[in-house]
Amino acid sequence: MTADDSFNRLDDDDYPAYTMGRAAEMLGTTQGFLRAIGEARLITPLRSAGGHRRYSRYQLRIAARARELVDHGTPVEAACRIVILEDQLQEAQRINAEYRRAADAMNPPTAA
Repeated sequence: MTADDSFNRLDDDDYPAYTMGRAAEMLGTTQGFLRAIGEARLITPLRSAGGHRRYSRYQLRIAARARELVDHGTPVEAACRIVILEDQLQEAQRINAEYRRAADAMNPPTAA
């Protein structure tokens, strides 16, 4: 991979560009928190060749939502479950909207 390829990938929300230390700093949390949400299976960071955790921007957004819930008193495991359910609901709503658009395209309204 060339340097140009690496820079282009930085726009990719799923590219694991952030180390654990940098991710924790960006979120204003501890590395232990990131490990805890990993153990709760909220996010699974990719590993570098040296075995170090790497996080994507998408994963950092999910971690930030979990931190928000924890900061309001929700236990880590419960916060992770809530975030997972929110994500599943958002995906289901997106799929439903696609089905509605497809159905509307197949059955256009008739003029009365």
